[in-house]
Amino acid sequence: MSAAPPRRQRGRPRLEDPPAKPDEIFAAALRAFGTMGYDGVSVRTLNRELGVSHSMINGRFGSKDALWYATVDWAFEPLATRVATAFDPLLTDPLDQLRAAVRAFLVYSAEHPELLGLMNIEGRQSTERLNYIYATYIEPALAPIGRLLDHLAAEGRTRPISLRTFNFLVAHGAGAPFTLAPLARLFDPADPLDPDAAAAYADEAADLIINAIVKH
Repeated sequence: MSAAPPRRQRGRPRLEDPPAKPDEIFAAALRAFGTMGYDGVSVRTLNRELGVSHSMINGRFGSKDALWYATVDWAFEPLATRVATAFDPLLTDPLDQLRAAVRAFLVYSAEHPELLGLMNIEGRQSTERLNYIYATYIEPALAPIGRLLDHLAAEGRTRPISLRTFNFLVAHGAGAPFTLAPLARLFDPADPLDPDAAAAYADEAADLIINAIVKH
C-alpha cells in the first residue's frame, strides 16, 4: 500500500501555491479598509487572510498606501460606470433619468456594502485619500446629477435641493441598510443584501426620494 500524501502544514504557503488573484486581493482589502479604516488595517493580517506569504502585498503593490489607492480604483470605477450608464437615452423625462441613477447607485451599494463603509470612515477626516476619492470619482459622477437637479428646479418641477443634500440623502441615508445590515435585520429579518430584496428596496427608496423633491 502506498503511503498517504503528507498533510498540508499550516502557516506560510508553499512557493508552488498559486498567488491570490487581483479580485480576491481587492475584495479582501475593501472589506478591511471599509471595516477598520486605513490605520486599522494590517497588511500582514491581510496576507494571512488571503493565505499568501507575509510579503506578497508589499511585493505586488509596494506599500499599504498603494494598495489602498488600487483598491479604491477597483471599487469606484465600476460604480462610476454604473451610474453614468444608468442614463437611458430612451427616457425623455429628466425625473425618470434621476430615478434611474439613484436606483443604479443603490443596487451597486448593496453588491458592495463595504464601499459605503469605507466612505463613512474616510469622510470623517480631511486627508489626501478623501480628496482623491472626491476629485476622481464623486465629483465627476455627481456632475450630471447636479445638472439634472438644477434643470428640474428651474423648470419648476422640483423644489430646489443642493447636490450635497441630495448626495447624503441617497448615499448615506438610503444606502445605510447595506452598510448597517445587522441593524437593518433588527427592523426586518429579511436580508437587505439579498439581490431580490435589494432591488425591491432600491425601487422603493428611489421612488420615495424622487417623490419627496417633486412639486405637487
